[in-house]
Amino acid sequence: MDPISQAFAGATFSQSLTRTNTGQKTAFIVGALSGMAADLDVLVRSDHDPLLFLEFHRQFTHSLIFIPLGALICTTILFLLLRKRTRFSRIYLYSLLGYATHGLLDACTSYGTQLLWPFSDVRIAWDIISIIDPLFTVPVMMLVIIGTVTNRQGFPRAALCYGLAYLALGQVQNDRAMAALQTLAEERGHTPVNATVKPTLANLYLWKLIYEYDGQYHVDAARIGLHAEFIEGDVVSSRIATDKLMAGPLQTRDIERFRWFSDGYIAHYPGNPLLIGDIRYSLLPNRVEPLWGIRLKPETKYEHVDFVTTRNLTNHTGRKFIDMLFSDM
Repeated sequence: MDPISQAFAGATFSQSLTRTNTGQKTAFIVGALSGMAADLDVLVRSDHDPLLFLEFHRQFTHSLIFIPLGALICTTILFLLLRKRTRFSRIYLYSLLGYATHGLLDACTSYGTQLLWPFSDVRIAWDIISIIDPLFTVPVMMLVIIGTVTNRQGFPRAALCYGLAYLALGQVQNDRAMAALQTLAEERGHTPVNATVKPTLANLYLWKLIYEYDGQYHVDAARIGLHAEFIEGDVVSSRIATDKLMAGPLQTRDIERFRWFSDGYIAHYPGNPLLIGDIRYSLLPNRVEPLWGIRLKPETKYEHVDFVTTRNLTNHTGRKFIDMLFSDM
């Protein structure tokens, strides 16, 4: 999730599990910084291999087995700043609690997190919350700030309860969205080979539905309220013909690396066979124009592909999203 959410989630956990009301400020500082620390893996980059950061982001620093070591690194650094406030063991406890939230919270999104590294490279994505969701972050943040200012433990504990309840609601909505996808596919006479659902930006009401059938991805949206309301969308081929694109061995391997990162949900950009996108993410949930992808370079077969982003948010697109979220269509 976004850094602010990670910081306050880490602080919530460290503050909630302290034994007394004293020390809330220290628990906040250590928990918040440790809660964000795992994302320092974004520094692992290469000018020659644009996909390297995709392989390392949400990898070893986010794995469950790395939590004690990650907390120890945070503690060693923070102890130099906070040694006059409290002892090393107390800072380590706060760091451990804060750091432990990061990978688990990221796994609640649809991006994919390697919680089981190095034993497995499976990218775990529970798809129960958007990467950015103020309805989750703002109440947690407010309660944590009040608890820090007043030095009272009850407020971060209330934040923890609220956060867990919101994630539980996300799981309920995920189950309902998947049931809606199955209903839609059955109405079309389709038996999906692969299927996924994900909440759209900043809400648990409007969901993106993707399923594969007969060599095509069907991308639709649905409002999941008392009843599911469908918004039909695009259909795109799920086949990537690397031989026809004249991609060399290096770029063919890059396509497979990108397919792994995208959990298999890749397709050509509309009208451009040299661009392959991650169709899990788009500005409008019933469209296939992805937010990011890779560009093949058949003229330079011995170079890696380029990583490209296409986040062209216009006023029209924004209004369209709002209409999908609130209007009857």
